[in-house]
Amino acid sequence: MTTPNRAFRSFRLIRRPQGAVQAADFELAAEALRDVQDGEVLVQVQYISLDPAMRGWMNESKESYMPPVALGDVMRAIAAGKVIASKHPNFAAGDYVTGLLGVQEYAYSNGQGLTKVDPSLAPLPLFLGALGMPGLTAYFGLLDVGQPKAGDTVVVSGAAGAVGALVGQIAKINGARVIGIAGGADKVRYLTEELGFDAAIDYKNDDVAAALKELAPNGVDVFFDNVGGAILDAVLMRLAHGARIVICGAISQYNNKEAMHGPANYLQLLVKRATMRGVMVADYYHRAMEAITAMGGWIAAGKLKTREHVVEGFDTFPDTFNKLFTGDNNGKLVLKVA
Repeated sequence: MTTPNRAFRSFRLIRRPQGAVQAADFELAAEALRDVQDGEVLVQVQYISLDPAMRGWMNESKESYMPPVALGDVMRAIAAGKVIASKHPNFAAGDYVTGLLGVQEYAYSNGQGLTKVDPSLAPLPLFLGALGMPGLTAYFGLLDVGQPKAGDTVVVSGAAGAVGALVGQIAKINGARVIGIAGGADKVRYLTEELGFDAAIDYKNDDVAAALKELAPNGVDVFFDNVGGAILDAVLMRLAHGARIVICGAISQYNNKEAMHGPANYLQLLVKRATMRGVMVADYYHRAMEAITAMGGWIAAGKLKTREHVVEGFDTFPDTFNKLFTGDNNGKLVLKVA
């Protein structure tokens, strides 16, 4: 297929955000499409996954699992799209793929990290959610790191988000009692009435510590944490003996202008002989099909529900991204490009 004779746009990081991301942190750049070279593919980006991890990639610190996005570079992001031109032996025009394609309308790739997907089996946004990175994170983070047993009390923070909503449902499928923590009455209802959580706490209006004492009188066996901060401290005080804490993220801390606030109640790990361990999805890519097969089966059987919050308009990227931190997203946040 001939490369279209047109320009395309990209969001390039031009300064390190201080606090919440602002439009001025990016340049909306334009460049002309060129022909693909040997070993390359050209992907028309259709959907961009907006994930909390992207905020960390904007920071200057190199003490992370991935290097920061360099100033002047296209903002890093996982995306899904259609191959429109290829000189790569493993990809053909017409293939649909996901990968680190960036916040841009078209992306050139050498094929590394690209995964073929079939939009006839599921909508493309689902491959950025339950059948993508959030799904792998939820599946392996809970089952491999959290190791819930039937009858355990599992608490999930950020429970209405892309990862948290899946974690709670997987815990239920495995026979656990699940308590979700989310912000706002609508999200609490979503967790209990639509996703089948046993209980939910509205951190914006409830006393989280008091609610945990009431809802988990025998303690928390597994805590899957996406939020950090005060919520982590509250759960630390309600741990059961031998509890497992899974650290997936700390979204309450990502926009801090100063250092992150560590847990004040960490000695409860000693008192309760508990463990706290991080989960990094890249450690499980070699087992991805295990999770995708299980998640796909649960979705097909009606045991696992998904919600994708799709926002249209490439230009809206900075404002749409900030929905992750204001709680204005409902489910997996995805930016529709084309």
